Amino acid sequence: MASLTPLSGNLDLRKAKHLLRRATFNYTKNQLDVFTSMSATEAVDTLTIDAPYALQEPYDPLPEGSPDGFWTSATTLPRDFEGQTRKRALVAGWWWYNAINQVSLKHKLSFFLHTCFTVSKDGGSGAATYFYDYLRLLDFYALGNIKTLAKKITLDSSMLYYLDNHRNNKYNPNENYAREYLELFTILRGEQIGPGNYTNYTEEDIQEAAKVFSGFKIEENRSIIDPDTGIPMGYVNFEQHNSDNKTFSNAFNNQTIIGRETTTEIFEELDDFVEMVFAQQETAKAYCRKLYRYFVKSKWDDEVEADIITPLADLLIANDFEIVPVVRTLLSSQHFYDADDSIATDETIGSIIKSPLQLVSEICSLFNASIPNSSNNPLEYYHIFFKRFIHDNYFVTSGMDLFSPFDVAGYHAYFQEPDFDRYWFSSNTIIGRYSLIESLIQGVNTISSGEISATIDTVLFVRNNITGAQDPNVLVSEMANLLYPEAIDADRVNYFKQFLVEDGFPDYYWTGIWNRYLNDNDNFTVKTRIDALVTAMINAAEFQLM
Repeated sequence: MASLTPLSGNLDLRKAKHLLRRATFNYTKNQLDVFTSMSATEAVDTLTIDAPYALQEPYDPLPEGSPDGFWTSATTLPRDFEGQTRKRALVAGWWWYNAINQVSLKHKLSFFLHTCFTVSKDGGSGAATYFYDYLRLLDFYALGNIKTLAKKITLDSSMLYYLDNHRNNKYNPNENYAREYLELFTILRGEQIGPGNYTNYTEEDIQEAAKVFSGFKIEENRSIIDPDTGIPMGYVNFEQHNSDNKTFSNAFNNQTIIGRETTTEIFEELDDFVEMVFAQQETAKAYCRKLYRYFVKSKWDDEVEADIITPLADLLIANDFEIVPVVRTLLSSQHFYDADDSIATDETIGSIIKSPLQLVSEICSLFNASIPNSSNNPLEYYHIFFKRFIHDNYFVTSGMDLFSPFDVAGYHAYFQEPDFDRYWFSSNTIIGRYSLIESLIQGVNTISSGEISATIDTVLFVRNNITGAQDPNVLVSEMANLLYPEAIDADRVNYFKQFLVEDGFPDYYWTGIWNRYLNDNDNFTVKTRIDALVTAMINAAEFQLM
């Protein structure tokens, strides 16, 4: 029986790996050692402790000689800066730097919220500074309240631009935002039961919602600051707001929202609408299904729907849509660790294909990649490493334009049946995924060309993290225990061992090589072999899963 009962006892290595991969973008041997001494509940509570940004704001190192620098805090209008596409990539680099340098559930949930309230940074979301404000808003509510975010996001400049709601007024209604708000961001459609009529809302509800959302505008100079978040927000043009009463369908119990006229009252009208949408149990279930797909697995049966999704939705409602109690319950549960039954065919551990974001974050954090310091070497970090290599090459060729999904529904992995996360791995994305480790080991962009200003020292990694590395069997087994969700069998150990010990040679051949390296610190021979081993193990099927 699927169970949300908390897992008993402390996490072992297998379960600690599972939690760290699913809950953070920072995955290291040191953190595994820490979490294996905790209970599941203690571990999740540790991950939900908020911390200040490791990097406060993005920096543009270009143009060289006269960089735009910290342009997001400049007094210049955001749209007046040149290089907006570049700057949006640099904002993504700022976000990623924080994500891989902090062991926190905050960043995983922030990206989850991006999949719920999607904008495409390069698809019509305005200036880069507005995108920066959008990410800060997601971060602010990542450990907070989904319902409150669902109100605040309406006044976010990137969202206003992206779905044209800044053009929505009582004289010329624009239903784009209202439609996506119901269909994708909150309650979802449900089954279609007639022309223009879905289980959870109707076309008329979209028209009424568009009236609620009318008159919201962008404050281009970002001078209006939300007192709750400290983040710039838009404003209400009350003259363009439809002040008529809005009556909704039977899906919302034929509720009428009283039209308002003043700025303060129009915000109250928005609150009334959001409260109405979130009063429906299907809204809570929609978020809990998304959370399950994001953290556990992409498909589930009626038992999971009844015993996991529905109780989580009830918990979400009981906590007035605070996200942490629900995620804490899920990530601490027997079900999350697949400890609630003995069925081997429904494993959750190792059941999700890693996104390109998870893949690069895990490799860089685990192997302690020498990523340039963003403060001391902003040109090397932001432009050469992140934008030119990670953003423009790796992400694109691995099938994930970071923060620029193909459409407002988001990334196919999180919503598109029947493949879901299998979209991440295909003949079209394999080059980017497989070239990543080669590029980081060699320090050059093997996807296209050029330096990347970052490397991985595989020999130092083995020396610092693998006990008994002189034994090739131990080395391979311990590496597999760090890299893979599950331990590997003897056949796989022997397969990977051939990268250390040539066919026909005894194991002590590698022992001699390793001991000579320890004695004279000349890593030439061991580096060739360990580089080959790490490349093979990273690009193996087992590492693509989490």
